[in-house]
Amino acid sequence: MHDSNNASDKEITPQVIAEAEKLIDLTFTPEERELMVEGLAEQRDHYARLRDVPLANDVPPALLFDPTVVPAPAPRAWPPRVPDRPAALLRPESLDDLAFWPVSRLSHLLRSGQVTSLELTEMYLARLHRLDPLLHCIVTLTEERALEQARRADAELAAGRWRGPLHGIPYGVKDLLAARDYPTTWGAAPYRDQLIDMDATVVQRLDEAGAVLLAKLSVGALAWGDVWFGGKTRSPWNPERGSSGSSAGPGAATAAGLVGFAIGTETWGSIVSPSTRCGVSGLRPTFGRVSRHGAMALSWSMDKIGPMCRTVEDCALVFAAIHGADGRDPTATTRPFVWEPELDISTLRVGYVAADFEQEYSGRENDLRTLEVLRELGCELKPVSLPDYPIEALSFILTAEAAAAFDELTRSNRDDLLVRQEKDAWPNVFRQSRFVPAVEYIQANRVRLLLLHEMARLMSDLDVYVAPSLQGDNLLLTNLTGHPAVVVPNGFDEEGLPTSITFIGRLYDESTVLALARAYQEATDFHLIHPQLEQVQDG
Repeated sequence: MHDSNNASDKEITPQVIAEAEKLIDLTFTPEERELMVEGLAEQRDHYARLRDVPLANDVPPALLFDPTVVPAPAPRAWPPRVPDRPAALLRPESLDDLAFWPVSRLSHLLRSGQVTSLELTEMYLARLHRLDPLLHCIVTLTEERALEQARRADAELAAGRWRGPLHGIPYGVKDLLAARDYPTTWGAAPYRDQLIDMDATVVQRLDEAGAVLLAKLSVGALAWGDVWFGGKTRSPWNPERGSSGSSAGPGAATAAGLVGFAIGTETWGSIVSPSTRCGVSGLRPTFGRVSRHGAMALSWSMDKIGPMCRTVEDCALVFAAIHGADGRDPTATTRPFVWEPELDISTLRVGYVAADFEQEYSGRENDLRTLEVLRELGCELKPVSLPDYPIEALSFILTAEAAAAFDELTRSNRDDLLVRQEKDAWPNVFRQSRFVPAVEYIQANRVRLLLLHEMARLMSDLDVYVAPSLQGDNLLLTNLTGHPAVVVPNGFDEEGLPTSITFIGRLYDESTVLALARAYQEATDFHLIHPQLEQVQDG
């Protein structure tokens, strides 16, 4: 993008308006164009004046998205209960064998004194050092902070103070989230030295839960893809392939046993897609359930933060620690969350998106087998259809908001510093989005409201529905409506890469969708199969 210094090049004329009409698919008469000339010049002057007002990425627009169009049903009044752990759950001989244990089991060892947080932290740090050259999933190690937190957790546990199931558990965060004293790079070269002097609310809450921050994990530049300024983050199942994005590092690190769990973000598939590619369990919560304070803004009406873990139960334990309003993110809300893993799923009203399962796509056989497993577990599956709207056409809601969030980057030409310079990459999409008319953006959001009402009607007859993770409109649709999703591994494709299935729940009802996803996971063993990274590395 280059600014012109020639006044005649900047003049707005009827001929310029006629050419611009092609971009918005409208035609005006010569008389109408003549009437617009003066007003459009004034509007352009207004743009210039507004651009002189500094707008940091964390300043949202004065329009807040709320996915609730009808009162949300009250959550089930389940008594909280933690499943019993087997009495024979003992520390293995090799500490490295704990690398793939879920949080729920690591917590048992920590609380019973069989392992220390410092031991776990040092084990994971050693694996991060050893395997990151293969996977490229670390942006910044927070080693000093981790060792200090681990020692503090051990002292508290030794003194009988237990903060909960995350106490002493090492984890990583996607490098869209601020952590004091460490860079928050957003995966993009223009921000690689950026220091944000705060801990994001999610990081604060995990600190309060006693968790141990090991690393800022890689994110595709400005939350798109798996390519960042340090290269491409690799899949632990096949390092010749990317880990997908944009929560590329959290997916790869969790799957590779480099962290106990990780925190990702999603706007349009950035938890679901890398969870699928890396074979981990991910929770994308209801929009507004987790505060985004201290996180990079991409789309104020679509961004969400959630856990990426080895099991569904781990996702529930992490979500329990991070959800709720904080008074800083104006969209964040506090609603009850009670985790009841042993829910009788045969009582649930479960749907499946029949049309999507009927398509031909990679992983379809695994998805159809998932439906059979659910039936074997006692679920009576009901075919459902998603609302019939042009979902793909609504995607410019995201790109228009993203272009606004990174307006200064585009106008300064620093977007040239991003690694990916191609048609389907942010620099080009930001520029294209400058041409989205405000009227069309508002009209798209009006259609979005109709979509919210249709989804409310659909979910009034369902507790959960099942859909292919990456097939059809469901992924974008539910990101636009803010519904919670749980994605779990359900097999492998012809290339040996993991596949997944997605469970969609009612707004603010993470409890039910997690319970059904856990029941499926307990009936299968895909989450117990891990990539053989040492063999790949040695080879």
